[in-house]
Amino acid sequence: MDGQGTQQGTGSPFSMEGGSCGTRALYGVNPQVLPEPVLQGGVPGAAHFLKKQQAAQQLLKDQLARAKEVYLRSADAHRQRDYQQRGHPFKPGYCDCERSPNGCKVGHAQCGTQHAQMIVPKYYQSGDFIYGGIVYQTAFYMNPYNFHKYPSGPPLGKIVVTENYQHILALIFAVNEINENAQMLPNVTLGINIYDSHLNAKWTYHAAMQLISPNSKLLPNYKCITQDNLFAIIEGLISDIIHQFPIVMSLYKIPQLMYGSARVETGDSNLPSFYQMVPNGIYQYRGILHLLLHFNWRWIGFFVANGMNFDWFMQTLVPEFILTVGMELKFFTSKKNWDLQDFHGAISFAVHAKELKGFQQRIQDRKPSTVKEDGFIKEFWTHAFGCAFQDSDLGDEKEDICTGNEKLESLPEHVFPKRITGHSYSIYNAVYTVAHALQAMYSSASGRKIVMKEEGRKLHNHGPWLLFHFMKSVSFNNSAGERIFFAQNRELVQELDIINWLIFPNQSFTGVKVGKMVPQSPPEEAFTINEDAMVWHSWFNQALPLSVCNAHCQPGSRKKRKEGKPFCCYDCIPCRKGSISQHKDMADCLKCPDDSYANEDQKACIPKIISFLSYEEPLGISLGTSALSFSLATVMTLGIFLKHHNTPIVKANNQGLTYTLLISLVLCFLCALLFIGQPKKAMCFLQQIAFGIVFTLAVSCVLAKTITVVLIFMATQPGSRLKNWVGNSLACSIVFSCSVLQVSISLVWMATSPPFPDADLHLVPKAIVLKCNESSPVLFYGVLSYMGFLAIASFTVAFLARKLPNSFNETKLITFSMLVFCSVWFTFVPTYLSAQGKYIVAMEIFCILSSSAGLLGCLFFPKCYIILLRPELNTKQFLRRKQ
Repeated sequence: MDGQGTQQGTGSPFSMEGGSCGTRALYGVNPQVLPEPVLQGGVPGAAHFLKKQQAAQQLLKDQLARAKEVYLRSADAHRQRDYQQRGHPFKPGYCDCERSPNGCKVGHAQCGTQHAQMIVPKYYQSGDFIYGGIVYQTAFYMNPYNFHKYPSGPPLGKIVVTENYQHILALIFAVNEINENAQMLPNVTLGINIYDSHLNAKWTYHAAMQLISPNSKLLPNYKCITQDNLFAIIEGLISDIIHQFPIVMSLYKIPQLMYGSARVETGDSNLPSFYQMVPNGIYQYRGILHLLLHFNWRWIGFFVANGMNFDWFMQTLVPEFILTVGMELKFFTSKKNWDLQDFHGAISFAVHAKELKGFQQRIQDRKPSTVKEDGFIKEFWTHAFGCAFQDSDLGDEKEDICTGNEKLESLPEHVFPKRITGHSYSIYNAVYTVAHALQAMYSSASGRKIVMKEEGRKLHNHGPWLLFHFMKSVSFNNSAGERIFFAQNRELVQELDIINWLIFPNQSFTGVKVGKMVPQSPPEEAFTINEDAMVWHSWFNQALPLSVCNAHCQPGSRKKRKEGKPFCCYDCIPCRKGSISQHKDMADCLKCPDDSYANEDQKACIPKIISFLSYEEPLGISLGTSALSFSLATVMTLGIFLKHHNTPIVKANNQGLTYTLLISLVLCFLCALLFIGQPKKAMCFLQQIAFGIVFTLAVSCVLAKTITVVLIFMATQPGSRLKNWVGNSLACSIVFSCSVLQVSISLVWMATSPPFPDADLHLVPKAIVLKCNESSPVLFYGVLSYMGFLAIASFTVAFLARKLPNSFNETKLITFSMLVFCSVWFTFVPTYLSAQGKYIVAMEIFCILSSSAGLLGCLFFPKCYIILLRPELNTKQFLRRKQ
């Protein structure tokens, strides 16, 4: 302990009064701890017992007095030796606060120490139950302590925090409001005892000792009773002792309600006497980080004062919200003169406040002349109005004299706030919290028993800790209409106000509420802010500040860090094709899923459409209609040939092959319909079999007709042995053998790897193409190659026999039809490989229809023309003349 700290301790153990010669403290026995004699009427021998006890007590007092004299003389000797070693002058004598006629003032010179004066209550109001208040309105400048001389001398100066006077007024207002309310605590008067902690840890503890010591004797170590029926302490603590002070005071089991700096609790508190009237400090830190994320401020810096949980804040909270790509720590010394204009437009979190009915009027009516018991008001008045009262020590130094009639409403907001502050609102709620708990206790069965048993309602005889049970369950609506109740950790459930600070040219300032944060609400509902009501600094041209090195990378691009620049500086690179960025300043682009594609701005993925050749679209309708039309035309041709089967033109070219060819052409046109519509398993399986076998049958018939024409001509030559080969059997053999081979290839294909329905996600960028997958490209192209071989063979034979004399130019018609057939299918292959999506299927259908129509038109249209329009040419005479 330092010198002054020692002086503020308990008095001499030999003193019957609480003295200030703490430097002579000696562990011993204080006579006050002896039990007072208790008379029990009607007990035999009680008077004799009382006399013996009084004699023993007097003997002990005499022994303590002699021991005290010996101790003090010994202390003088030790002190003289110590002074001589240090080279200081020594004046004999010792400090005896009881025997000195001038009290402890004499001891200043003799003891060589400065004795701490007793703190006189700055405000006292008697009552049955006393609220203790520890507030700070005045702070002192002290000489720095060193080890070269004893700490002495008056303070160098003081600061009066005038705005904190509202805290005192809030406590007084709440107590008087309860006393005037007949519905609350009837027949009970509440009192107040307020001390100033001077914004100093030592004086805060000293004020607390004054509150809990009996009759202001500073003897808390010897007699555990409270002073003047103290039943609650409302305290505003500084950060230096915010965690230690409640632990010390919890020994006395008096309810403590803190309204000052918010504690940062990382776990459950084990102090049942401690109640926090402001939200946990961790919520303010979280609120700051939520605010940074809300405004998308990424390039940020923290200014943290010493003792403000810096390590815990950076190691625990920051990683929850911020991914630190780079961090640079710097330490700055305090700047003496801050330009408040730098803080114009700043945002802060403040304890929630709401105006109280009648509070402003009560404040405006307050005058120094009307409140003699208020020891705070003159000091406040002097510094707030810049004047001095005539009886003040500063009267000669001040030009203005305080009249006491100055108007509080004329004071600037930063000198004395007109609106109730968050701390004053918390004090008001704290007073009502204890009052409601006291009323609940008296309303209970055990409370009524205490009232009946105790005259004068002395709560300390049973202990103020009886209130703990009732304070945990306190829940009420205050005069502002807000519900007041505690969470399980004895922390008030309350929101935080978001304040936008406005700094005026005269260095005055005011705060405007622009939002709130409700810590106990879900994260998505906890944070609200009105950006339109906010005022920003002129640096930002009244616009939302951007905390980045350069402009944001808009959606559709990604960030690329600039080499040699700070990590927050970057270039914006457009996303690659098929990838997107949906938000600003994305580090990388995201590839769209396979069933989606990027829009033109590359900001979003759009689901791909399902694409297949449908009967509902124009292309599908036109191809389907064409297939049916050609099928109908082929059937009509077949009907014409059947109707005129006895005419020379029909009989001239093997009727069986003609009918087979027409039927196969009908099937060729109809098999095109299998390629239209959404691919299914059966559909994919049938379309390739039908296509391969039916087309092979048609080309085989054309090949058989061509070979038959050649053989008939060769059989007419003298001595030819080919007459035996001419007939229907040869044509049927050619058709059968050619078709069987194609059927075999198709069966192998279907057995080993049959076609199946498939979805191609990559063929078309903006569509999912449903198609029939051939499964085996080798067998698929084998089918086409075999048909091409038959077509080329037919074309070659017909071309060689084109000049042979034949009825109705049959070989020329076959040559031309096969030329059309081969041309169509030779162009199909490159077109098939280059087309995309449903157009591949459409191209295949077109080739089927074109090649089938070529055969139908070239082989049968001339014959139908003769049958229907030139019947005179369909005679045997015309046939002989042609031959």
